[in-house]
Amino acid sequence: MNNLIIESTKYTPEINFDCEKDILEIKGKSYPENTSLFYEPVFSWLNEYLEEIGDRHVEVNLNLILINSSSAKVLMDFCDLLNEAAGSGKDITLNWFYEKDDEDGLEMGEEFMEDVESLKFNLVEQVI
Repeated sequence: MNNLIIESTKYTPEINFDCEKDILEIKGKSYPENTSLFYEPVFSWLNEYLEEIGDRHVEVNLNLILINSSSAKVLMDFCDLLNEAAGSGKDITLNWFYEKDDEDGLEMGEEFMEDVESLKFNLVEQVI
């Protein structure tokens, strides 16, 4: 399986899914014109990857500084997929990064955390 790397743009985040290191990262701004179209290859790759990981530990890092409402919905679907995989025995940890004074980022992370039961979910404050 190949890694998934998508360079960031003015409106889209950097995607770096490294299947050898089992680290999946999404970082930057996420407010693409067509959110579903942008994230379609991400979900396709993730579904295939989750079938292949076996019992390896996977670390997911979400470090988004700006998210529009359609991206928030897609990211919730992303977390739901990870939660479902964790519920079926996959060892997955999600780290939600937010800036120290970003109350909205923290609140969104807390809301996402409330909706996942099986997924190990960490809120990680960044001091910038």
